[in-house]
Amino acid sequence: MSEALTSLGPVGLFRKFSYSDGRWSTGGPTAVPFLLLDVHDSGFATVDYRMADASGGRFFLRYEPRFYFDDPDAADPVDAPAEAEGFTRWAREATGAELDPDDVLRLMASPTGAPPQDEVVELTVERMNELAGLPPLEWPTDPHAYAG
Repeated sequence: MSEALTSLGPVGLFRKFSYSDGRWSTGGPTAVPFLLLDVHDSGFATVDYRMADASGGRFFLRYEPRFYFDDPDAADPVDAPAEAEGFTRWAREATGAELDPDDVLRLMASPTGAPPQDEVVELTVERMNELAGLPPLEWPTDPHAYAG
């Protein structure tokens, strides 16, 4: 699937996904812990996670919105080390995966706006899912699911 994602060209996916009860859906979460993933134009993704005690956090993959939109008010800056620690705890609770926060940090959007490693955010999402022990997402294959 990764090869297909890199050949998307100038199209972008806009889609929301949620993970709870051991599975992904395009509806809302059905239990805690849960994760919400909002993909914006294949350019960045917002990751919101909540644990059973209602704690949680938010971080971005590929770009933070303030850099993607060149608007400092598009989103608050992320405390990347704190969010990497938080996501590590979430993954342990949700999937039993033992993560190194440094591995999570390498996936997260740069807090300085440095260019991302992956061409499209879907690739970063796949790497995050594998690291966190989450099942892979089934990306839409319908060309109407992507902007053009």
